[in-house]
Amino acid sequence: MGEIYKCCNNPQITYLAAVNINISEKTIGSVDVWRCAFCKKSFCEEKQLGIESITDIVGMPRIEDDEKWAVIVSKTQKGKDKWKLSKLKKSGIIKFETVDEKIIDLKMDDYKIVDDFHSSFLVEDYLNTSVEI
Repeated sequence: MGEIYKCCNNPQITYLAAVNINISEKTIGSVDVWRCAFCKKSFCEEKQLGIESITDIVGMPRIEDDEKWAVIVSKTQKGKDKWKLSKLKKSGIIKFETVDEKIIDLKMDDYKIVDDFHSSFLVEDYLNTSVEI
């Protein structure tokens, strides 16, 4: 078993907020946001309505200091397959797995996806609100 990730020397992870993901005013999922009360680092967990499988990550998912939590929205998919929680960097390329398990490159600029078929928004900008996708 690998080393247990700790965000700081005194981790105190508490629930912070939720971001509901809506299509036509109907909630299809949410992002739960947790934060360390000591170092203020945020952690997110994707919740798809109707999906009851347990994630393969135990504990809080790791995020690097140069990354932010974001939701990537596919303009070509429908329903629950239309969105996915991800980690974005300020700029560069992200390897993104589509619903049909293809890996595509998406360009990032200023923590946003720059693509004709995908968009994104930062989770931190929508705490305790709903986002219509």
